[in-house]
Amino acid sequence: MSPSVPTLPGEIRLGDRVIGRGHPCFLVAEIGINHNGDMDLARTMMEAAKAAGADAVKFQNYRTEDFLRSRDLTLTYRSQGRTVTEPQYDLFKRCELERGQLADLAEHARRIGILFFSTPTNSDGIDDLLAAGAPVLKNGSDYLTHLPLVEAMGRSGLPTILSTGMSTLAEIEDAVEAFRRGGGRDLVVLHCVSAYPAPLDGVDLRRMQRLGAALDCLVGFSDHTDGSVAALGAVALGAVMIEKHFTTDRGLPGPDHWFSETPDSFAALVRDVRGLEAALSVPAVSPDRQFKPSFRLSCQAAAELPAGHVLMQADIGFGRPGTGLPPKAADWITGLRLKRAVPAGHVFTPEDFA
Repeated sequence: MSPSVPTLPGEIRLGDRVIGRGHPCFLVAEIGINHNGDMDLARTMMEAAKAAGADAVKFQNYRTEDFLRSRDLTLTYRSQGRTVTEPQYDLFKRCELERGQLADLAEHARRIGILFFSTPTNSDGIDDLLAAGAPVLKNGSDYLTHLPLVEAMGRSGLPTILSTGMSTLAEIEDAVEAFRRGGGRDLVVLHCVSAYPAPLDGVDLRRMQRLGAALDCLVGFSDHTDGSVAALGAVALGAVMIEKHFTTDRGLPGPDHWFSETPDSFAALVRDVRGLEAALSVPAVSPDRQFKPSFRLSCQAAAELPAGHVLMQADIGFGRPGTGLPPKAADWITGLRLKRAVPAGHVFTPEDFA
């Protein structure tokens, strides 16, 4: 689709794609920090996401000092089948993306034909993404209440995605108001449960619909569950965007790999979503109507009948195809005279009678 094509109310342009009701769901592979600070690995993951059918890849261009003042805070996580505890500062610092690296990744995305965006944690990070040519911004759940940053995203003029994990409706409303106060117009709010992985019985997918109605904006789902069930349910309920963590190998070191989608599982998700969309669509000719003439019944001659014969009930049988008079016409044609002789099995039409 050409970028020059205007959008309609309820639609948002992301690069050369339009999202909204009636458009294919936009599927995001969230690489996040799964690149482990290795740019070669980051590019490999982008290529794998593209091959799996992702519409976009998402990174994080945070500055560790924006959210970690103390180096004493630790994080305990699962990695490579064991429990790891390390300083949060060390973990996040080694996965930071500098401005030049961000630009390189954005350029690689353009080269391979996938949309690139990222999650900044300050206004300089927004400027870095603007300079890199990112067509959309993302605000993470942990930064939803950072209203100055959300307002700055509104001022950027770019479409913005707000993730809402851990948030109350009042906090989400504050963020949406801040975005619009900054002049922002194009907004997608993602329902999100900040558990890794999130249990299916705690997802409450209908909350996504309630958010859309309360906030008057497009909605989607940042999916932390295992498998594709929740994502498919979200699509059926109107999600215009699905985001899933992505890795090339669940055995890589790091906190997010073990619950991330792999190229194979992400490709299966893409197939399932596209199949569901096909099942939800309204075809020009529905399959049941297409086969109706073949499988329905018509009034037929039960035996060979001569011209001038006055039709009796015993002369009428019923059989396929359903291209002639339907069975309910049997009473109407009983007593009518045949214009011409007909063979056994002839499908009666109004033209057969005088």
